Order: sequence, then structure tokens, then C-alpha cells
Amino acid sequence: MPVYQKLVRDGIPDLITSQGKDIRTRILEPKEYITELRNKLKEESEEYFKAASDEEALEELADMLEVILALAETHGGNSMELEKLRAEKAKRRGGFKDRIFLIEVEEE
Repeated sequence: MPVYQKLVRDGIPDLITSQGKDIRTRILEPKEYITELRNKLKEESEEYFKAASDEEALEELADMLEVILALAETHGGNSMELEKLRAEKAKRRGGFKDRIFLIEVEEE
């Protein structure tokens, strides 16, 4: 039996058992949950960097977004608060659409 030892989406256990396979799971404690969400974000980020097509990249970005939303909840936030913070920051500092690459800043 393969050992995974990782956080999975809520529907994965049902998907696996519907295939007639036996599984063993447990519910994480809050601190473990945050740790595993952070690990999952790293995992999804690595998969994004390995993506060979735009379609794969978008799939991995969607996975990352799901993890980010779960992390926001662990910090007392939600998707609307994240979007509000993102929009406020974009208004103050801009986004990344102009593709500006800062080379250096002269210090006085």
C-alpha cells in the first residue's frame, strides 16, 4: 500500500474508496493543518514551475489559489478580504501588467 503522508482535497478519500480501495486518513490539528497547507503550497508551486503548457500552468495556479484561500481562513480571513487587500495594494502600488523589471536604484 503506497504511503502518501500529505494533505489532500476533501473529495479525494471518497474518490479513492469509490474505486474499491481501502484508505487510512486522519483529521489534522489546527497547527498541523497550517503546516501542511504551507507544504501543499510549496508542492503546487513546484508543479507550476514544471508545467509544460499553459493549460497545466493554469491548473496548478488554480490548485495554488485553493490552498491560498484555505490559508486565508486559517488566518481569520476569506476570499473577499484577500481580494480587497489585493485591490488596495494594486491601487497604491500597481500590479504587474506593465512588466517592469527594476535594475537598480541610485543611493544618495
